[in-house]
Amino acid sequence: MARPGITVEIQGGARLRARLEDVDAEIVQALKKAVKEAAEAVESDTRRDVAKDTGNLERKVDTKYQDDGLTALTGWHDPEDYYAYFREVGTRRVPAQPALGPALEAERARYRGRLTEAVRQALR
Repeated sequence: MARPGITVEIQGGARLRARLEDVDAEIVQALKKAVKEAAEAVESDTRRDVAKDTGNLERKVDTKYQDDGLTALTGWHDPEDYYAYFREVGTRRVPAQPALGPALEAERARYRGRLTEAVRQALR
């Protein structure tokens, strides 16, 4: 049985898409750019902080985009990397060594500012 990878998803794409139907295409592109920048920051921070025992998790952290670039899924997508979950949350015998969660939390603090600045730039 294949095991799923571990990812985080920035949600709100459906609600945002509904509102974006009335918005200028330039603003939509700016928002997509901000989502991409946020996902790249999470990916980079995760890569920097993940346990580097074999280097596999560092190499294979990746971002996939959905909803025409308005949703980013960052993490480990390969079922063979299921053990990333145990690194993140720990087990009874091995303490947690989170990398994805802290990277997501760090970006959460910057995300609204990224979106605001992207729209501000598009409106100039």
